[in-house]
Amino acid sequence: MTCISYDDLQSAASQRSLTLLGGFHPDKDEVGLEECRTLLMVGPDERHFWARFLRSDEYLDGRPDPVDRWSIRVVGDLATIAGARALYPFGNAPYLPFYQWALRTQNIHISPVRLLVSHDHGLFVSFRGALSLPHRIDLPAAVPSPCISCATKPCLAACPVDAMGDHEYSDDACRAHVRSSDGHGCLTQGCAVRRACPASLNAGRRPAHSAYHMSEFLRTGP
Repeated sequence: MTCISYDDLQSAASQRSLTLLGGFHPDKDEVGLEECRTLLMVGPDERHFWARFLRSDEYLDGRPDPVDRWSIRVVGDLATIAGARALYPFGNAPYLPFYQWALRTQNIHISPVRLLVSHDHGLFVSFRGALSLPHRIDLPAAVPSPCISCATKPCLAACPVDAMGDHEYSDDACRAHVRSSDGHGCLTQGCAVRRACPASLNAGRRPAHSAYHMSEFLRTGP
């Protein structure tokens, strides 16, 4: 059987309002990826994902975890086309190491605030799943971090309550700010740090998409 190419899978992902975010070739018999020869990271196509999701059965049925359920269905469908196994960044612990996998793509990097960043998505880079392919396919060339050419690094000073930066992230400070009247911008448009990244302007992230995740962040926290 002819192996499907990266470009073919990117086209199939785009038709489902998803995008490929690079990949890597795991080591032989790597723990958790023993049958995998190519791992591809899958994220939302920000310019189209939110409008498509709002029309989905998962969003409209009123049941819990609609984004995760949408991801299982749509990434699972993409995996079937690729002859791959779908893997997800959510579910029950122990969680899969998506952060470390992303860095191995050499297209996604650690930002100065330790959030992941990419050239095309800035600090809005995120994952809905991964494809574990049983065969090796060619991957796109590595793309350097946008932080290399970012002289001012506005992400470091963007948080109104200094919840992240040169120290450990403060979940409590972030939640308290977002719940306050001063946190309306973060609540309705998304994290100020993520928005401050110049590369985030490339992402096409819809404010309503960010607002949804912020509301879920508050709902599931203390």
